[in-house]
Amino acid sequence: MTARDPLPWGPPWARGRAHWGYAGPPPAARALFVVVAALVQVGGTFGAAHGQPDRHGVDALGVGLLLVGPVALASVARHARAVAAVVAVATGTFLGLGYPYGPVFLSLAVALVAAVVRGHRGTAWLAGLVVVAADAGGRVLGGRGSWSWVALAGEVAWLLVLLSVGELVRGRAERAASFRQAAQERRRRQAGEERLRIAQELHDVVAHHMSLINVQAGVALHLADRRPEAVEPALEAIRDASKEALTELRSLVDVLRDPDRPAPLSPVATLSALDDMVERAGHAGLAVRKTVDGAARPVPAAVELAATRIVQEAVTNVVRHAGANHAEVRLRYGDGVLGVRVDDDGHGGVDDSEPLVGNGIRGMRERASALGGSLVIGASPLGGTRVDAVLPTRPGSGDDAVGGTP
Repeated sequence: MTARDPLPWGPPWARGRAHWGYAGPPPAARALFVVVAALVQVGGTFGAAHGQPDRHGVDALGVGLLLVGPVALASVARHARAVAAVVAVATGTFLGLGYPYGPVFLSLAVALVAAVVRGHRGTAWLAGLVVVAADAGGRVLGGRGSWSWVALAGEVAWLLVLLSVGELVRGRAERAASFRQAAQERRRRQAGEERLRIAQELHDVVAHHMSLINVQAGVALHLADRRPEAVEPALEAIRDASKEALTELRSLVDVLRDPDRPAPLSPVATLSALDDMVERAGHAGLAVRKTVDGAARPVPAAVELAATRIVQEAVTNVVRHAGANHAEVRLRYGDGVLGVRVDDDGHGGVDDSEPLVGNGIRGMRERASALGGSLVIGASPLGGTRVDAVLPTRPGSGDDAVGGTP
């Protein structure tokens, strides 16, 4: 917040329109406030004058000075420093000339609080001291009373209370502004995380299915002349893979098109889809065996999606890069964790310390770490590569062991 920031106007329930940074109330509200303040100051001062016989009666000059403050407050939202100075001079002149005490302090109170809220503390203090000095000087020099330390202390105490109120209002407005800024940053961060998640999903869907389609298309072309009867299964595999890819892509695109659309109640990919994945990999020439250790049980949707995508990406890498003939997918349901392991017999010798890069491998690690789990890539006993992930299925279970080598 800077000294030039406009004032926070409006009640808490109107924060959608009147918030820190709003330029002030509408013109009609400002005009109404000026009229009400003018009536209170003029009418109230005439009433208060009856109990102050030692003060001057309110004349035309006094009425003019009483009207200066309310009229100046119409611009307080944009010119708080100037308004504070004008109101202080008018109020000090009014009191110094011996006019009666009363609601003349209304405009001064609003102007000083506004100046403090805008950050013009020095101006507010100077304006308040000018009024106190003008009043004290008028009483002494005008012969309307002797010097009184008690009266001076009371006026200074009143000024301190008024400026403290301004500080409280300013602090509340700053906290509200900080809260809104934090909320905006949180929304931007959540939007960025959601975009990253969708990008990750798109990569996994496209990479897996397009890899299988590419392999099957190559098989179909290779066998078209030699073994025509083997072309049909390859084309069926291409059809199934492309259909599933289009379904998942359509689901993600619908979310992007309609940001207000509620999120799906279940992940697009589930562990039940692993059987179809194994079958499609078989059509691509990779023999995949799936085993499950432990009693299969429901796991959180986020864990299920992450496990499915990790297996999908691992199998995709095997099909595209490993030159493997056989792969094993093993799920292990442990105490509070789900273990996911994929082994292949391809070009082995991969060590987790090697600079494995790429969106797929990075995405697998990010999925595991986002859930508080871990993912290790190393050499497989089958001679190829092993992808080993541990995903917690309940809070605080990320460090639990899945239990030996399955």
